[in-house]
Amino acid sequence: MAVAEGLRDGRDYVEERRLPKVRLSSLLVATVVMVAAALVYVWSHINMTKLEYQIAEELGVREMLLQEGKKLKLEIATLKSPQRIARIARERLNMGPPTQDQVVLIKKETEAPQ
Repeated sequence: MAVAEGLRDGRDYVEERRLPKVRLSSLLVATVVMVAAALVYVWSHINMTKLEYQIAEELGVREMLLQEGKKLKLEIATLKSPQRIARIARERLNMGPPTQDQVVLIKKETEAPQ
């Protein structure tokens, strides 16, 4: 509330002027809305930047895991190779081709007619 003092017709008087409440409250509401919108905008950009860093990190992890998967597939293929298995059988287990007396023939039974 503003107060103006002065003289009117030789008498002292005090004049009170009221600021419009509607203008002040609407200005306050507009300011609050703008500040809130600015905060939401800044928050969303900060959040987006964090997510972009997380995505980049996860893509790096994905690439590393893909390379590791390729290495493991190659290792499996190497471990399963028939040449490797035959070499281990000969060298470590002292295995070799069977002799004639170690071979047993098994005849397939035929079904009897009913």
